[in-house]
Amino acid sequence: MRVIGAGFGRTGTLSLKTALERLGYGPCHHMKEVIERPEQIRRWLALAEGRPVSWDELLKGYRSCVDWPSAAYWRELADHFPEAKVVLTVRDPERWLASMNATVLERRRRGRGLFGRAVRGLSSVLGTDFAAFTKMTRLIVDERVFHGRCEDPASLLRTFQAHIDDVVAAIPPGRLLRFEVGQGWEPLCGFLGVAVPEGPFPRVNDSADFGRNARANVGAMLLRRSG
Repeated sequence: MRVIGAGFGRTGTLSLKTALERLGYGPCHHMKEVIERPEQIRRWLALAEGRPVSWDELLKGYRSCVDWPSAAYWRELADHFPEAKVVLTVRDPERWLASMNATVLERRRRGRGLFGRAVRGLSSVLGTDFAAFTKMTRLIVDERVFHGRCEDPASLLRTFQAHIDDVVAAIPPGRLLRFEVGQGWEPLCGFLGVAVPEGPFPRVNDSADFGRNARANVGAMLLRRSG
């Protein structure tokens, strides 16, 4: 593990993943990896439920990690991988909140509604990856990160700023980059000590992309059952 992303979701984490992989720090772990790999869902759920999970096993094969769920454990990861550098992605708080409401929180609300209807209807959704993913993200994102107050905008903004302050206070300056993806390649490459590649910095996973991908991902997870 060479780079740990400490930034919240919707701060350009998928763009950072793409950039890190282009710079040779891949594969890079991201929530996208969890959604696409059933074994990842179960391992992160085990961690969220307090069962013993090895960081080395959980992130085996990855050279970097960004986004939730790993960003919820940035402090533990920074301690476990002391040689890894830390990148804290940030953005304007109000724009972050608007993006969260249009993407992550909206999908969480829809997911809870779908899951609740399925349970009441005794649907076969129970035991699927969708059920495990819903529980995992509730435990890690809703409860661990936002303390069960995802519907309170003021609390979300306080948590967002407090998280930035905590990371800046905990990680030594030489090990930490506070980074907005709009800054482009130069700050990131300078921090990592690598050459700036040709071409623009990747910009992926806007709100429209998120919605399209989420619909496809939910459909796939509903079809997969635990082994």
